[in-house]
Amino acid sequence: MVLDGLNLTIESQKITVIIGRSGGGKSVLLKHMIGLVKPDAGRILVDGTDITALKGAELNEIRKNFGMLFQDAALFDSMNVGENVAFPIKEHRRLAKKEVQRIITDKLLEVGLSGVTHKMPSELSGGMRKRVGLARALALDPKIILFDEPTTGLDPIMCDAIDRLIVETQKNTHATCVVISHDIESTFKIAHKVAMLYKGKIIAYGSPEEIKTSSNPVLRQFIEGKYNPENS
Repeated sequence: MVLDGLNLTIESQKITVIIGRSGGGKSVLLKHMIGLVKPDAGRILVDGTDITALKGAELNEIRKNFGMLFQDAALFDSMNVGENVAFPIKEHRRLAKKEVQRIITDKLLEVGLSGVTHKMPSELSGGMRKRVGLARALALDPKIILFDEPTTGLDPIMCDAIDRLIVETQKNTHATCVVISHDIESTFKIAHKVAMLYKGKIIAYGSPEEIKTSSNPVLRQFIEGKYNPENS
């Protein structure tokens, strides 16, 4: 069992970073939040609605409130940048072509990109692909944005750029942001709240300062990056 009696409340209009070791269930937790995976027991409440009881059109309606930036950006290789950003718009809204183009331009500018609409994903750097993925995640003006390991595979300078982008995006959109990460430096840069996932449970939760000063041995080991076979 990857998750075991997990209990977590995400603060509205804040950035919550969920940390934990690789393979510990962080990405599975994200999939539960958006309804891609259903729990064997328990509830998942989104604005008071239990999404575990929803199916089909009702679940899709809730999902319109979410935007998600996948770990590898998950762009469609056969589509150019503009088509990638437009994909959720065309799936969920009926808008004139001119309006769709305006949204594409606006969302790309929000993530610091211009003049790349006709480029293919293969022509972009890793950091640029992440930005396009975020522009697509923002296309429907979601209330909740999920980030799955947004800085994985990026150099330190680009990691800092993505961290800044997440903070700016949250400030500009007032969205509720949930970030999955094992990057401690990044976590303390961007988080309003931090939750530590370990063996299927949240074992620590608090502000970055509270997490930094916690005496929890598993949390301390993770923050300090020291191997301890007793906590493996």
